[in-house]
This record gives sequence, C-alpha cells and structure tokens, in this order.
Amino acid sequence: MTPNPRKVIVISGKRKTAIARAVIRPGNGKIRINKIPLEIFQPDIAREKMLEPLMQAGDEVWKQIDIDVKVWGGGFMGQAEAARMAIARALLKWTKSSHLRRVFLVYDRTMIAGDPRRKEPKKFGGPGARARDQKSYR
Repeated sequence: MTPNPRKVIVISGKRKTAIARAVIRPGNGKIRINKIPLEIFQPDIAREKMLEPLMQAGDEVWKQIDIDVKVWGGGFMGQAEAARMAIARALLKWTKSSHLRRVFLVYDRTMIAGDPRRKEPKKFGGPGARARDQKSYR
C-alpha cells in the first residue's frame, strides 16, 4: 500500500526580464513571495498588483491552498507582474475552472497570456536601438 501523494503544482510567469516560479500545495491560504508573507510585502503598489488574481478568484478558492513564489530578475514592478501571472496560472491549473479563466480574461488578459514585448537590442552607430549619432557638414 503506497501513501497518498500530496498534490503539488509548479508553474511560472514572466514579465520583461523578471521570472517567477510558483509552488502551490494544499494548505490554509498562506501566500509568500521570496519567503515574505504577501500581507507585509513592500512596496504597496506591487502588493496590490499581486493580490489582483486572488481578489478575482474569491476567498473560497485560495483559502484552501498555500502558494510559495520565488521571483528574480527585472525591477520591482516587473517582478510583481511576473508573480501575479504565476499566481493566476497556478489558481487556474489547481481549480481547472473555465469560469475562473473567463473572469481573469475579462479583468486583464495579461494575467494568463503574458506580454511578449522585450527591449530591442542596441546597434552600432548610436546611443540606442534606433537613435543615431547626429552629423554636421560644416
């Protein structure tokens, strides 16, 4: 007789150069971002961004699970949006709910789909990707 395996889901989210990995398991509603509880995460605007999928899903969905998110790369807002995407995708995979998917898509599509835009690489002959050095003929 084999012991009952615990259900654990690992899912990721990306935004610009930030990458977040969420581990979701049965629990009692603890959400941690880089081992910091979401309730005391700073700055406030990033915390509010990460709370959006939880507020859209409702208490009855996420109060039964624990979510641990590790996020690295990018700036604080890119990290917040990567963590937000990882949380939203984890909730969808955990619940397998088409209603929740519709709720997320109506609220903000980037919670699930992501944003493919990246920084264009710099080229020679100027200070940036498109800007060129000026020249004068005098």
